[in-house]
Amino acid sequence: MTANIYALFAEEAAKAGAKPLIVERGRTRLTYAHLDTIVGQWAQALVGLGGKPGDRIVVQVEKSVENVLLYLASLRAGLVYVPLNTAYTPAELEYFIDDAEPAIVVCDPARQEAIAPLSGDAKLVTLDAEGHGSLAEHEAMASTVPFETVERAPDDLAAILYTSGTTGLSKGAMLSHDNLASNALVLKDYWHWQTDDVLIHALPIYHVHGLFVALHLALLGGSTIRFHSGFDADAILADMPDATVLMGVPTFYVRLADHDGLTREVSANMRLFISGSAPLLESTFADFETKTGHRILERYGMTEAGMITSNPYDGERIPGTVGFPLPGVAARVADESGAEVERGTPGVLEIKGPNLFQGYWKKPDKTAEEMRADGYFITGDIATMDAEGRVAIVGRAKDLIIAGGLNIYPKEIELVLDAVPGVTESAVIGVAHPDLGEAVVAIVVREDDALEENAILSAISDQLARFKQPRRILFAGSLPRNAMGKVQKAKLRDQHSGLFAA
Repeated sequence: MTANIYALFAEEAAKAGAKPLIVERGRTRLTYAHLDTIVGQWAQALVGLGGKPGDRIVVQVEKSVENVLLYLASLRAGLVYVPLNTAYTPAELEYFIDDAEPAIVVCDPARQEAIAPLSGDAKLVTLDAEGHGSLAEHEAMASTVPFETVERAPDDLAAILYTSGTTGLSKGAMLSHDNLASNALVLKDYWHWQTDDVLIHALPIYHVHGLFVALHLALLGGSTIRFHSGFDADAILADMPDATVLMGVPTFYVRLADHDGLTREVSANMRLFISGSAPLLESTFADFETKTGHRILERYGMTEAGMITSNPYDGERIPGTVGFPLPGVAARVADESGAEVERGTPGVLEIKGPNLFQGYWKKPDKTAEEMRADGYFITGDIATMDAEGRVAIVGRAKDLIIAGGLNIYPKEIELVLDAVPGVTESAVIGVAHPDLGEAVVAIVVREDDALEENAILSAISDQLARFKQPRRILFAGSLPRNAMGKVQKAKLRDQHSGLFAA
């Protein structure tokens, strides 16, 4: 029996029959009855473009129903799906394409000219937000003869997702079919997924939360998805009376809690609100419960392992914690040597389980550096674990910034800022922000006082994705350093902690 995760989805689709799978703007775009045929046509199109099992397919296109079909077809054809944030600039894409060595690159038609010189020997095709482009044309010409799902072994790769590093170079986390399937099946049980669930999907589908957690659970449950291209509070609230589950980042819940339309009546049909990708403020948790009567279920995960811990479905959901290790996941809080610390004492969270990735693409040394001899992965997140095993994330190693649920590493931004003429050096930090959770702020030492904030932002605008660009650039005569010469970012964070306060 194949370990291809698509086979699990096809099995559930056969049970669901004519039930709507994706509803967008009030219109049924896809039913379970048609899923297998349509995905087969997309898979045939990919094979027709030269895609072979194990080949990488790099995808940078806007969220759409067709993008979902492309993902499922990639799995079915045995390709390795490599989604990229749609905000990445061509300058950033060059690294990803060069590193992934794809057989196929899919981009928006508007970017085709800029990306063509970067694609090398890969076949370059297009797909836009409306589902049009040269790839869609290939799919339309594909045969309707049933496509046989490609056999995959449990450890065969299903996807590579890039996660930034402190050196500024992203690492490709290799995720197998078994990594994805094991995690989704556990979550389905843990969150009491039901066949009549209706999921509001407003997350992007280029990272773990929207691509794997949300889509996989809906597909495994034979559930209907209310599909949104992005977050719009009015549209989300309009869907709630006919939906049961919402997955979101903390920013979603901040904006919903501030909306006059969020009431107990509007949310009465909802069964579950899930938050992740960044810490949820206790004040947001409390405000949301006051307005709806629902206690948000917060969980914790990362690119390298999918979901790792979760507050319980039945039982106390404690704000400020991310719950217990999921069934099958082992977790410990350890010191620098990997020895477990006393319960309640902060340390680095380390984990292992069937959800843990296969390593970093083409970076065996980096993989070995972050793995213990006994198989535990060093997450880099500072956590505590209480006597019951409940985990709280209390800090992050290496100065990671999470803004609007997206991971941002300061070093990458600092390298770009330091290359701007007139900039002597820079330090990038995350500062508390009422909407985003954290916002990117750069402290810059300049050679000439005439160099202004807008000039620097203009200079870097085509070098960094918009979500990475600083919300503010502040100037200083020098950066604070310790005795070893290392910039004291904790001091900078304290100094500017109230920058975005109301």
